[in-house]
Amino acid sequence: MEQPAVSASAGAEPEKRDAATAILDAAEAIFADRGFDGASTRPIADRAGVNLALIHYYFGNKEKLFNAVFERRSDAINARRRSMIADLHAGGSGPTLEAVLDALLRPTIELGRDTARGGQFYARLVVHVASGTDDRSQRLTAAQYNDIARVFIAEIQAAVPGLSKTDAAWAYLNAIAVALSLMARTGRAAALSDGECRDDDVEDVMGRAIAFIAAGTRALAGRDPHKQPL
Repeated sequence: MEQPAVSASAGAEPEKRDAATAILDAAEAIFADRGFDGASTRPIADRAGVNLALIHYYFGNKEKLFNAVFERRSDAINARRRSMIADLHAGGSGPTLEAVLDALLRPTIELGRDTARGGQFYARLVVHVASGTDDRSQRLTAAQYNDIARVFIAEIQAAVPGLSKTDAAWAYLNAIAVALSLMARTGRAAALSDGECRDDDVEDVMGRAIAFIAAGTRALAGRDPHKQPL
C-alpha cells in the first residue's frame, strides 16, 4: 500500500512520520552525492536506518522518492517567497527592486547554508536539476518553479520603470543563476580573494548579490535593444 509522498495525516503515528522524514533526508544526501541514476534505494534505507520495504511503503519507487525529495524543499522555499512578497505589499506601496530580490534569493541561500537541516544537500541537488536537460529535470523545474518565477518576473518588471517583460524574464533567470551559485558554502570566494572574501556571512553575501543583480536589471531597462555590445 502506497502512502502520500511527504505529508502524513494529522492522526498518523509520530514514528511513521519520523520514518518518512528520515527517508527523505537520507535520499536527499544520496541523490546529491550520486545523482538519480547512481543512487539506489538500499543505501538510502541504510542511511535512514529503516527497512528497505518502508521506502516502497511510503514512496512507491525511486522516481517518486526523488520527486518527493525535490518537492519538499521547493514547496518550502516557494511558500516563504510568497509570504515575503505578501508582506512587502502589505504596506500598500509597491516594493523596491532590492526588496523583491531579497524575497527571491534569501529563502534559497539561507536554506543552502543551513547544515542543521541538510540544506547543503539540496543546494547541490537543485543545481543539477535546474541545469538539467533531461525530461525529469525539466519537468520538475517547470512544475515546482515556473509559477513562482512568473510572480517574480511580474514583481521585477513592476519595480523597474521601463523594463520590458522580456528583460524582466532575463533578469529573473540571471538572479536565479547567481542564487544557485551562492547556495552552498564552497570556500572559493576566500580562495580567489586571498582570504579577503568570506562566504560564511549570509547578510554580506546577500547584500552584494542583490546590489549586483539590481544594477544589472536597471541597466537592462535603459539599454538600447538595437545597439550591439562592445
